[in-house]
Amino acid sequence: QIGLRIRMSCDPQPEMPEGYLGPQERFNELGLSVQSHTDPVITARDNHYEIKMKHRGPIKVTHQLQSCKDEKDYSEFVFTQIKDGVVQLLLHFPSPGWYKLQIYALPLSDPSKSLPNVYNYLIHCTKTLNPCFPFPKQYVQWKDGCYLYEPLNLCESTKLTHVKWRVLIPHAKQVAVVVDDEWTHLENKGGPVFEGTCNLNQYRGKDKKVTLNANFGEDESKYSTMLEYHIK
Repeated sequence: QIGLRIRMSCDPQPEMPEGYLGPQERFNELGLSVQSHTDPVITARDNHYEIKMKHRGPIKVTHQLQSCKDEKDYSEFVFTQIKDGVVQLLLHFPSPGWYKLQIYALPLSDPSKSLPNVYNYLIHCTKTLNPCFPFPKQYVQWKDGCYLYEPLNLCESTKLTHVKWRVLIPHAKQVAVVVDDEWTHLENKGGPVFEGTCNLNQYRGKDKKVTLNANFGEDESKYSTMLEYHIK
């Protein structure tokens, strides 16, 4: 159990440049539409939050989360993934206050690594009720239609003796969890879903990198890094 002091914010809404909030130039062109929050100004009464958008056609999405107070980047506290035509953004706000959430997108087939800004939210987190931890780092290939059911993080409060893994990785032949040179292969449960469990308790307190890796078949020895966690 982690002791948590609830902090609150009653800061006034910061001014944004004209046209900054809401949909940007390519939002409609890319087949995007808002689902959960039609107003780009949001009051979040909890520091664990979720925003959903709908999309048509294969798309890749990324994000940036910044504190309005000092422009500090908190993008690692957002996890973006896509499933069944819905873009899901999971957010953890480290402290109360105002935040800018900037969403970027392109068609999946577009080779450009620079994604245009398509929508901007202004979010007021009024209080912190829950512990806040960064999400795993997402590598480029993860954006290709992958979905993480669990674990969403490997933090101080995570029980590491029996970590359950469940991921959806299209076109993957093999999927493995790797720490140092220890490999735990997940089992294919039909289609692109892989599941398994592993004991990571021996790495507690050792600041270890844990990666989720996938093999796509051409060379059985070649694995791509999909996600990267840290056990502190």
